[in-house]
Amino acid sequence: MEIRQAIHSEHAKTLDTQGLRDHFLIEEIFAEGELKLTYSHLDRLILGGALPTDRPVTVPETMNKHTGTDYFLQRRELGTINIGGPGRVTVDGETYAIGTHEALYIGKENRDIQFESDDAQHPAAFYLCSAPAHQVFPTRKITVEEASPQTLGDTSKSNRRTINKYLVPDVLPTCQLLMGLTRLEEGSLWNTMPCHIHDRRMEAYFYFDMADDSVVFHMMGEPQETRHLIVRNRQAVLSPSWSLHSGVGTGSYTFIWAMAGENQTFSDMDFIDTTQLR
Repeated sequence: MEIRQAIHSEHAKTLDTQGLRDHFLIEEIFAEGELKLTYSHLDRLILGGALPTDRPVTVPETMNKHTGTDYFLQRRELGTINIGGPGRVTVDGETYAIGTHEALYIGKENRDIQFESDDAQHPAAFYLCSAPAHQVFPTRKITVEEASPQTLGDTSKSNRRTINKYLVPDVLPTCQLLMGLTRLEEGSLWNTMPCHIHDRRMEAYFYFDMADDSVVFHMMGEPQETRHLIVRNRQAVLSPSWSLHSGVGTGSYTFIWAMAGENQTFSDMDFIDTTQLR
């Protein structure tokens, strides 16, 4: 478990390129046959990936020392979206088949969690996010068809995209964790523009389905002092509540967003006119 401390906006202004990358970019989400996690002090979000091959990947008891609890989800909830081949997640003895771009919400107080691939040569890749939870909600699988889709943007502005909202109140109850997957239409490269902030929630962006020679320029920082991170395939960015978040790619890509904080109102955003950006 890697630990990332929260960074004040004034501190962030003093960071060079490597400093920004060290604090906000997570370069390795998946490792074959392992569970890799990063603990962010931003709203206590934990994110990472499980990449099972010829044997299951489990959540070990040693995770307890990072949460100060008897087991990982004693006071947490967890969401996962599979971006690889078909797989399975077993939660306290009950197994859920999770296909490509399907999601699973795992409620608080589930103890034994195991990730498996149907085919080790074409493994499942479970992207994970976990947030503190105060109430037990049922574990549930969400298919692509069940996700709440919202198409936004305009092809003339290169930002036509469909937002598939898996973990949102319209689909199922969670304590605070929100997750979804956004797919850009062919020829569209901007994921959010005009951009926005939401001081009530932090967010994490996980970029994937990118060519090896493609990058995303992820915009961050306060609106009057913007910065950027160069992000490659299967890498993630931590976005504090004080930071805008937007991005443009040199080629096609998909991304998963996750949020935690004060509310679960997806439309609660403070939009920033492009004329105000610096």
